[in-house]
Amino acid sequence: MAAIQHRLQILRQRTRDLPFPRVFQDRSNPLETLSSPEIFQRYRFRPHSILLLVNILFPYLERATGRSCPLPPLLSVLVSLHFLATGAHYIVVGDVHGISASSVCRAIKTTVAILSGVARKKIQFRRDLDAVKAEFFSIAGFPNVIGLVDGTHIRINAPHQYEEDYVNRKGYHSINVQMVCDAGFRIQNVVVKWPGSVHDARIFRQSSLCLDLENGVMDGYLLGDSGYACRRYLLTPYLNTRSQAQERYNRALVKTRVIIEQTYGVLKRRFPCLSYGLRVQPQRCCQIILTCSFLHNFGLDNGDIFDRLDGFDVDQPDHDFHFQIQNPGNGLLFRDVLAQTFFS
Repeated sequence: MAAIQHRLQILRQRTRDLPFPRVFQDRSNPLETLSSPEIFQRYRFRPHSILLLVNILFPYLERATGRSCPLPPLLSVLVSLHFLATGAHYIVVGDVHGISASSVCRAIKTTVAILSGVARKKIQFRRDLDAVKAEFFSIAGFPNVIGLVDGTHIRINAPHQYEEDYVNRKGYHSINVQMVCDAGFRIQNVVVKWPGSVHDARIFRQSSLCLDLENGVMDGYLLGDSGYACRRYLLTPYLNTRSQAQERYNRALVKTRVIIEQTYGVLKRRFPCLSYGLRVQPQRCCQIILTCSFLHNFGLDNGDIFDRLDGFDVDQPDHDFHFQIQNPGNGLLFRDVLAQTFFS
């Protein structure tokens, strides 16, 4: 028995000394091996959209030389999309695509930085505001609406600096993101820089969008929930209705404003990394959120959308924490006139 244990000990020692190289399976181009539904399930885009995206990023991702064995642009895009579509750890994404976790990290960092820069230029209000107003009016008869505004919290890991500022009202660390969408779920404006403890009303009040609306750059108004101050360019619901016109106004506003909640649901369902939480520092989190917003619009523009929208989780607001800011400005009077004129 002692001799057998001695031999086993020698075998274990020899086995520990043997090198075990990590063998990766070659899956550098899943577009050639997977079906279109399988590609969509893994990357949230179909092959034609992925190739269009690669064409956009190719000048930024292509290396002049083969020094240090850089990843091909297609593989960098696929790795990044797979991370956004799953929120998986880098080592898992690397095993799927046959590359190391460090290569995955570099590819995602580069791709996200490029796309977030593109998002800052591409995400903007549509020029045909009359068509936008007509689309909103067809929903519930609310006139002159150019967008729907709301905030959503994206869970993150506790940052190293100013950690307490990122704890939101629900007790977890997050970034509070403000978005504005149109009637077709397209994101028209994004503000992604505020920690989770900041209220939606403050984010809007200090945004460039608020300044543009105050200065009359755009003709029309936004619809928001009762967490915002009621102004001529941002209408909110009545907390206590006093007439049938105000009740009909509230019903029309709620029916129209639900689209922004559905937009958040579609966005987080398409890119589950936003639902599961981001495990990077806040600056990188903001880049990832901007990238997902751009890709959301990119899919809409190219007809690459989910077949069913009613199966998406809707980011429901927490009304217990919402309060109406009573501003003595002319917003409340403007709301009364509008309700009496269009909903009486």
